[in-house]
Amino acid sequence: MAVVMEGARGDGTAPVPALGPPQAGHGRFPFIEYPSDSKAATAMSTSHDPLISLGEQYYLPIYHPRDMVLERGQGSRVWDRAGRDYIDFGAGIAVCGLGHANPELIAALTEQAGKLWHTSNVFYSEPPLHLARELVEASRFAKRVFLCNSGTEANEAAIKLVRRWAAAQGRPPERRVVITFRGSFHGRTLAAVTATAQPKYQEGYEPLPGGFRYLDFNDPQALADAMAGGDVAAVMLEPVQGEGGVVPAKVGFLRQVRALCDLHGALLVLDEIQSGMGRTGSLFAHWQDEVVPDIVTLAKALGGGFPIGAMLVGPRAAEIMRYGAHGTTFGGNPLAAAVARVSLRRLASSEIAANVARQSQALRDGLAKLDARHGLFAQVRGRGLMLGVVLKPEYAGKAGAVLDHAANAGLLLLQAGPDVLRFVPALNIGDEDVAEGLARLDRALAGFVMASKVA
Repeated sequence: MAVVMEGARGDGTAPVPALGPPQAGHGRFPFIEYPSDSKAATAMSTSHDPLISLGEQYYLPIYHPRDMVLERGQGSRVWDRAGRDYIDFGAGIAVCGLGHANPELIAALTEQAGKLWHTSNVFYSEPPLHLARELVEASRFAKRVFLCNSGTEANEAAIKLVRRWAAAQGRPPERRVVITFRGSFHGRTLAAVTATAQPKYQEGYEPLPGGFRYLDFNDPQALADAMAGGDVAAVMLEPVQGEGGVVPAKVGFLRQVRALCDLHGALLVLDEIQSGMGRTGSLFAHWQDEVVPDIVTLAKALGGGFPIGAMLVGPRAAEIMRYGAHGTTFGGNPLAAAVARVSLRRLASSEIAANVARQSQALRDGLAKLDARHGLFAQVRGRGLMLGVVLKPEYAGKAGAVLDHAANAGLLLLQAGPDVLRFVPALNIGDEDVAEGLARLDRALAGFVMASKVA
């Protein structure tokens, strides 16, 4: 069967791929993306870097990184300590939007590092003040912003704001429900992981906070039914689900959500931590859906690799949190804000938007050719440079094995569940790196097919 190539808006009807149990022999933590036991992994392990033993001995074993130690990067390429180069189609999980060692970001960081590193929010400093104004103005909807350190912190702040807003309206706790969608991912802290409507991330952390309700994504009738009781304070969603398999909202779904929120007096919260900052072809993914949110959360590419998060708040809720209602020690520190200002300016440019459109099409065209040769893909979906390649049913659960072969071929890829390859390269990636990355993927897929036949 030929691969299904969805349009730029990703409005197909394919179901969210199921995220199954951990692979045999890898323990009981299904939320970790484990490499598979492939020949590629075996080949890589023969050049085991002695530094890795430090991680094995001292890290809390919540990750299973591949058997390499990356040392430096430039643009969309990185090198390990052995000097081997890799094309980076993962960008640190959609974080390095301007690639590695971007000179403008380096200049902003080093200039600020010579002035002032940290003050706390007991005092003003210049970079976060400018960043706050620039974010609000760029958003087209916000009145105020809260700066923090990560995406999960931004989502925690959003959940707290929703509850505080509902309380200010006189709603009792049982009428402060937050609806989220199956396949979502909103973070690892306790409230954010409860908002994440995937039980595999929640297992063992009970009792979880109450007041969340889970629905199927892209089902407006289910949402209408769930809101009919009048107890919903907010609907929280990703315009493109990332960890859930790179699943975009269908055309019109966000407008239907907005209308239902207006009808029932609820806030619309959009998690743009992965889809925002130009990744889908516009600065915010929801611009393509023509909706005005009440709250938007950001992180990842906002700092270009330097940790920062943000919660943008529209007029309905911007004045709810007053002195002492929330806070952060490190959030919005001068170093992070100085870098984020440059990142925001570059990612909002027409040049980046044009490059995202061009390279997205180049990837789609290249993936179609690779599928014609290898016959592995069921579907390519997503928007811009946030693409998910769904493996055919006969290769279900093998995304990790493909990633092993890709790394062995000099290509860094991600997965979004066991059945989906995730492509989230730097937004300024050049033609040469896209072409070389696809060539290396071709070799990786050939190796994967050969290993599958032998197995």
